[in-house]
Amino acid sequence: MNIRVLPSNLINQIAAGEVIERPASALKELVENAIDAGAQKIEVTLTGGGKNVLTVTDDGCGMSPEELALAVERHATSKLPDNDLFQINFLGFRGEALPSIGSVSRLSIASREKGSSEGWKISVEGGVKNAVEPAAISGGTRIEVRDLFYTTPARLKFLKADASETAQCVDMLQRIALANPHISFYLFSDGKKKLALNACDGDVVEARRQRIADVLGAEFKENSVPITAQNEFCDISGFVSVPTYNKANSLSEFLFVNNRPVRDKLILGAIKGAYQDLIMAGRYPACVIYIHVNPRYVDVNVHPTKAEVRFFDNNSVRGLLVGAIRNALSVGGRHSAETDGLEHLLAQQIMAETARLNSVSLGAEQSVRENHKEFSRLQMPLSKHGRNTPPISLPTLESQYSVRVAEAPAAETLEQVGELGLAKAQFHNTYIISQTEDSIVIIDQHAAHERITMERMLQSMEKHERMASQMLLIPEVVDLSLLEKENILEYASTLADLGLSVEEFGPQAVLVREIPALLGNIEVKKLIKDLAAEISEWGSAYALNDKIHHICATIACHGSVRAGRALNIEEMNRLLRDMERTEHSGQCNHGRPTYVKIKLADIEKLFERR
Repeated sequence: MNIRVLPSNLINQIAAGEVIERPASALKELVENAIDAGAQKIEVTLTGGGKNVLTVTDDGCGMSPEELALAVERHATSKLPDNDLFQINFLGFRGEALPSIGSVSRLSIASREKGSSEGWKISVEGGVKNAVEPAAISGGTRIEVRDLFYTTPARLKFLKADASETAQCVDMLQRIALANPHISFYLFSDGKKKLALNACDGDVVEARRQRIADVLGAEFKENSVPITAQNEFCDISGFVSVPTYNKANSLSEFLFVNNRPVRDKLILGAIKGAYQDLIMAGRYPACVIYIHVNPRYVDVNVHPTKAEVRFFDNNSVRGLLVGAIRNALSVGGRHSAETDGLEHLLAQQIMAETARLNSVSLGAEQSVRENHKEFSRLQMPLSKHGRNTPPISLPTLESQYSVRVAEAPAAETLEQVGELGLAKAQFHNTYIISQTEDSIVIIDQHAAHERITMERMLQSMEKHERMASQMLLIPEVVDLSLLEKENILEYASTLADLGLSVEEFGPQAVLVREIPALLGNIEVKKLIKDLAAEISEWGSAYALNDKIHHICATIACHGSVRAGRALNIEEMNRLLRDMERTEHSGQCNHGRPTYVKIKLADIEKLFERR
């Protein structure tokens, strides 16, 4: 078989397979071209999720008829004026998008150059280019893509439903809009407005803040903290959510390098590392992060869709980003994600209880009514303006109450009161109720003490200090499997620094002579077995630092104040003061919130005082 040069239309179709994966990919390329052209307003119109028709209209600089003819040629671009691939200051630069799209669709481009009295149009169908001809257009450029992938039916077959493809297009436009707050973006799908983002005023920082609120909503704004950091060649800014405000996937992580939306593994890994021990496994933070790097220190030409980048100094960027996030979370570390209003919270509980009661038999319902008859006067609707809600009976009350009302605090306690207020009571021997000037706070005593204990251990390790330990009167012998024993002895020196002395004792056992002093009375055997099991599960997948964090977290969990332990007023207030002095105390080592704050205003709304 002879070697030959492929025809140009086939080359473009091959390129389209790499660059244009779906309508959202075509939208990205066309919108980025509009931004490079200096557009201040960009409008996108979809039909059939962009598969039937995708139109992008802008008010940019436009093109002359000569430029129109070149624009659909392969590797024709205006983005590299100095022919320097290491000084890229535009979003597009390869000159592949338009010919690739034209090879798999019916492409039409109408444009009118600024200062010109005439508009021009060119069309490409399945890679076949037609002549440039006059067109009526007021200014800027309008690009219409019809019948996307009609020349490649296999690609068309595997596209998703119209609604799904529309959602992908909206998400892509939102990502681009977050990087360009001074530009207006609009998207219409099948005649319905799906997105309307007006240009934001003010400087870059203020405009970004406003655009982030428009895209991610007020909830993210209330539960996020700003980040900022820079070194000699990199500048990082943006907003990251507090750990207790998290998502089920990473789609709410918006990342930009030199205003280019990316999904880079290095950056995603850095974010994951920054939230280590602060967020639950399988949950992801929400964030908008802008990284600006000298173009000579970053390569954006490593992925067909430019979704990934390569930095000149990966470790420097990763360290800077992790440090920026950790510092920001330290400042807002005691912030727990705001909950819904109390009215909404109780309404959900009542709906759940109503559903439960409706599911039981008639006889059981009658029994419940009789048991709760004396509490019927407490039933009340939560809706306002005369709307009725289904009546509901209170759940059966426990026969033994576990609320412990605090005695009067000492004078020195009142002087030390901070943002978490003054402890008032403990209920179910698990939760502390505290009062501030404008709210009440409910604290999970185990989760809070767990975080405090872990942070103390990590601080001692950072200072290269050996934690204080206490000698066991009778050393504890713990039987393990051979693998578990070898694994835990591998970390014996690390455990010793944490105050936990573990020695070999026979073929399948270890001897524990000392435990960390701050743990108090713990079940030593259970702690050692849990540590051994976790270390065995890690294998080589975790870095040493990650393993140390896991060890600290496990030890802290075993040594913290347990749920069910009664505390006096002094112990409760000491725990609150320790929380106020501890970084990241708004969430436990597993990412769960340590406290919930309910505003007095929400309580007053419940009783219709406001």
